[in-house]
Amino acid sequence: MVNPDLLKILCCPETYQPLREATPEVVNDLNQRISSGNLKNRAGKQVAERLGGGLIRSDGKYLYPIREEIPIMLIDEALPLQHDTVPPIPAESSQ
Repeated sequence: MVNPDLLKILCCPETYQPLREATPEVVNDLNQRISSGNLKNRAGKQVAERLGGGLIRSDGKYLYPIREEIPIMLIDEALPLQHDTVPPIPAESSQ
C-alpha cells in the first residue's frame, strides 16, 4: 500500500495525470501475464519480475509498477493495461 500523502503528490511523469492504486485483481491479472511471458513494458522489454502493486494513470491506459514497496515512475517501465479490465476515472464536473 502506498502512503496516502505520497499518492496525493505523485503523478504520471508523461502526462501529469493523477494516479490511483491498482486493485488486487488488476495486479493478479498482470502477474498472470508476466508468468505466461505475455507482458512487455512501454520500452518493449518483456517483464519478468512479479508486481507487488501498481499505480494506474487516471485514463486507465498504463500502470507504474511497485517493486519492493517503491513506485517505479519511469515512462519506459509503465505497463499497458486493457481497457476492459481498468476503466478510466470519470472526469470531475466543473460545477
